[in-house]
Amino acid sequence: MTQDISKSGGPSRRVVVGGLAGSAGLGLSGAWAQGARPALPKSPVALNVIDVGGALALVQKPIENFRKARPELVSRISFTKAPAPELPAKLKAQQDAGRVDIDIMLGGLDALSAGIDGKLWTPLFPDHAASLPNPNEILLKPALDMHNLGQGFGMCMVYYPSGPLLEYMPAKVKTPPSTAQELLDYTRQNPNRFLYARPANSGPGRTWLMGLPYLLGDKDPKDPVNGWEKTWAYLKALGENIEYYPTGTGVTMKELGEGTRDMIISTTGWDINPRVLGIVPKEAEVATLKGFHWVSDAQYMAIPKGVAPEKLAVLLELIAFVMTPAQQAFTYDEGYFYPGPAAKNVTLDMAPPESQAAIKEFGRPQYEKWIAENPIEVPLEPEKMVVAFRRWDQEIGSGAKRKG
Repeated sequence: MTQDISKSGGPSRRVVVGGLAGSAGLGLSGAWAQGARPALPKSPVALNVIDVGGALALVQKPIENFRKARPELVSRISFTKAPAPELPAKLKAQQDAGRVDIDIMLGGLDALSAGIDGKLWTPLFPDHAASLPNPNEILLKPALDMHNLGQGFGMCMVYYPSGPLLEYMPAKVKTPPSTAQELLDYTRQNPNRFLYARPANSGPGRTWLMGLPYLLGDKDPKDPVNGWEKTWAYLKALGENIEYYPTGTGVTMKELGEGTRDMIISTTGWDINPRVLGIVPKEAEVATLKGFHWVSDAQYMAIPKGVAPEKLAVLLELIAFVMTPAQQAFTYDEGYFYPGPAAKNVTLDMAPPESQAAIKEFGRPQYEKWIAENPIEVPLEPEKMVVAFRRWDQEIGSGAKRKG
């Protein structure tokens, strides 16, 4: 479904079911690089935005604000949502036909990685550094680490330490597992009561897949082919007690809230936001496992190859606008990507009152402690992430008792 925000207030709020190449060596000074910038159009253009990671919950307001602030550049903005795994083939078909109707992608490292693998994106850095803020200066250090994984093809617009966390209903799980072995034992004693979603289309599923090598003490957490012997064996054993793997995180939250499952894999944002929205009961609790490392996550803006030249300059202006502190403050949202902002010096007191109230009521004090006391790892590099997803699909997902 496509929604034209020049005619409506945008979609209702809901949980969505479903080294930087060149920058470090550019020698940039100040927030803006010097150099050629593409010419702006002589009349306003319409922009088509595709969201494949749920990021509209975080940046729709800043994007709407850009249209209001720059009416000479943008006439209207339309949003489309799609599952991340569907995007590469769709975009490749448009590019092969010479008719690209997606102007900018909002998505996670999964979508960005698949697009890098398929050579689908317009390089932002260093090609268009003159039109964009310098990531080395404006981004938080963990957000910059995530940005650098994008190899210059995307701008990291929101960041969070993510997970993996266990989320459970305390009335059903009196004592949550404290180790990976205890979790495996729990699933054997309580078959089909634990769930996580397909990693290729789920932030929590992705952090679980990439966090397990640290939890299990695997040989090389950055090498899913030769360094994850314990991880793949563990996932196969765990899968014997999992009924199916949903295609998106929202399904796991719904089933936890309805009581179909007692425990799921979660992240800080996926813990907070569904409880704000009433999908998961407020009394749900979270836990970590011994040896826990955060695997951080981010959402990016990327521009497909083949976008009309008159739109490129506007899209670069849009990206720069979304990265300003005033617009980044909207990304606290209702905890969906907690904390949210990728840029420095964006505090909760800058966020809208409703964001502050939601996080005050549904946030968890232990998060600050856990963030401070546990290592924060970046995810796999894009090409290795693609390999890990493919292997999970072939060896783990394909063996599900019930397909879903």
